[in-house]
Amino acid sequence: MHKNAWLICFAFGLIFLFSCNNSHDFTPKPRGFFRIVFPEKKYREYKSGCPFTFSYPVYAHIEPDKNRNAQPCWFNIEYPQFKGTLHLSYMPITSKKVFNELIEDAHTFAFKHTIKATAIDEGTIAYPDRKMYGIYYRIDGNAASSAQFYLTDSTKNYLRGALYFNEVPRQDSIKPVLDFVKQDIDVMIKTLRWKN
Repeated sequence: MHKNAWLICFAFGLIFLFSCNNSHDFTPKPRGFFRIVFPEKKYREYKSGCPFTFSYPVYAHIEPDKNRNAQPCWFNIEYPQFKGTLHLSYMPITSKKVFNELIEDAHTFAFKHTIKATAIDEGTIAYPDRKMYGIYYRIDGNAASSAQFYLTDSTKNYLRGALYFNEVPRQDSIKPVLDFVKQDIDVMIKTLRWKN
């Protein structure tokens, strides 16, 4: 009986030993991201009672700003498929002091993201033939806003834009969408014209 118990233990030991071999190493499933389907780039012209026109994508729609402090010609370009919003706010320039305050506000709003940003680059916008000047702020890192800009003719008109996504800001996961939307912002800036 003692001999049979030993054989049974030996058999179970061999089964256990061979079942724990490393011939089938476990590999964790790689982290994946959602597949993003980008629409075809097509644009339409924005025309309204505001003192400017520009081209914006057909896959986005414009909604008035519903903030209680919103002024005329404050609106949002919504990207529902990307959960993104480009906030646009227009202000008339009534004096040199107002102009300087608007420029300072744009700088302040962009640099509020310094805490989460890894870098903030400023690019100059200049189209003298249509009196279009401004600064484009590219904000890298996990900041709430990844792109901001302002456009002005320095005498009458000022337009500020800020791009936000309604998602946790993770630069690596929103980068493809961000690059796609930034192309639309570039088109908007290049096609914007003052009416007056």
